[in-house]
Amino acid sequence: MFRIEELRKRLLFTISILAVYRLGVFVTTPGIDRVAMMDFMSSQGGLLSLFNMFSGGAIEQASIFALGIMPYISSSIIIQLLAVVVPQLEQLQKEGELGRRKITQYTRYGTIALGLIQGTGIAFWLEGMGRGGLGDTGMLTEVVANPGWGFRFMTVVTLTAGTAFIMWLGEQITERGVGNGISLIIFAGIVAGLPDALFSTIQFYRTGQLDELSLIVLGLVVILAVGAVVFVERGQRRLPVQYAKRVVGRKVVGGQTTHLPLKVNTAGVIPAIFASSILLIPATLAGWLPFLQGFADAVSRAGWEYNTLYALLIIFFTFFYTAVTFNPVDVADNMKKNGGYIPGIRPGKKTADYIDKVLSRLTTGGSLYLAAVCVLPTIMVGYFQTPFFFGGTALLIVVGVALDTVQQIEGHLITRHYEGFTGARGSRIRGRRAAGSTR
Repeated sequence: MFRIEELRKRLLFTISILAVYRLGVFVTTPGIDRVAMMDFMSSQGGLLSLFNMFSGGAIEQASIFALGIMPYISSSIIIQLLAVVVPQLEQLQKEGELGRRKITQYTRYGTIALGLIQGTGIAFWLEGMGRGGLGDTGMLTEVVANPGWGFRFMTVVTLTAGTAFIMWLGEQITERGVGNGISLIIFAGIVAGLPDALFSTIQFYRTGQLDELSLIVLGLVVILAVGAVVFVERGQRRLPVQYAKRVVGRKVVGGQTTHLPLKVNTAGVIPAIFASSILLIPATLAGWLPFLQGFADAVSRAGWEYNTLYALLIIFFTFFYTAVTFNPVDVADNMKKNGGYIPGIRPGKKTADYIDKVLSRLTTGGSLYLAAVCVLPTIMVGYFQTPFFFGGTALLIVVGVALDTVQQIEGHLITRHYEGFTGARGSRIRGRRAAGSTR
């Protein structure tokens, strides 16, 4: 793929932007002691650990990118959900490129607003916690040396600007690089933790905490889990669609056969993010609300209560998000307007009911698959004593982004092959007229 000049430039540009992002993770926000923050984060879990994973360790570094790309993702989800209940946004989604640009603009505004709100919360949280872990002298070290409105203003502006800069980096990758920029930034943050996980596994083996059999079983589970995720993420049910012939002027158009692809996992990784956030918020607030302490203890143990509730929430949000983002009635109406129908199914309501029936069956399997993948980390830690969390949301994101990026690279390669298929380099395609003139 590096032999093609355009693709090579896009790949190098993408790698350069991701390098800039990773360098920015280690730039500390003014007024914060980075060492004290890392000491404090080493003893924390819950929602902070989830955000720290998505930000590539930026929170424990007290980085200017501490908010990461999560405000943009939250804003996108909010706009997408509002499009169901707000007719103006729903109309914009149907207006093509112009409507997409307008929705993107609203998403950017929402990102800045959420960044300001979350940045303010983090500034007050840092001052409220006040102290990190034990320093070299054995005394508690302060995370914020000079609290006050000056520190709060600087923190809010810095974190919001960092989020806006990450959003701009992601858009640059999408336009001038390879793959979806926002997804690749999340991908880079998660993959950045793989060397530490590998090093921890080696250390566990050297110290005798993992024997050879456990190490082999761990490797097999990792390979099988990745293969299963790839298999399911690429799986789809293709409904055959036949378009009737129509006479337009003196021409007969239509009459072609195509298919309507329905993915097994239509909702993607969103249900897992929703479910984990809902479960971890009470555990994080237990320090301020004592009546949540019992629930926080059950969640921290990651026992059968946590796994059962987590799986049920994932199944619920999978059906909910699929119902919000995919409307069988609209699909059936568009097929009917264009003269399309599913063989054996009457157009209109019957087609919508059939699509809904097939989609419900697919969503059932997809929700069980999501629940199994997301519960996998707690099972591996509990039964195999793995030194890292493998599976869950991180695995889904990494595999999904990798598949999308590979497909885009393959698209560039196929385009190049089509150009080479026309003949030798620099030659022209000889049509019938050119061939006749040479006789």
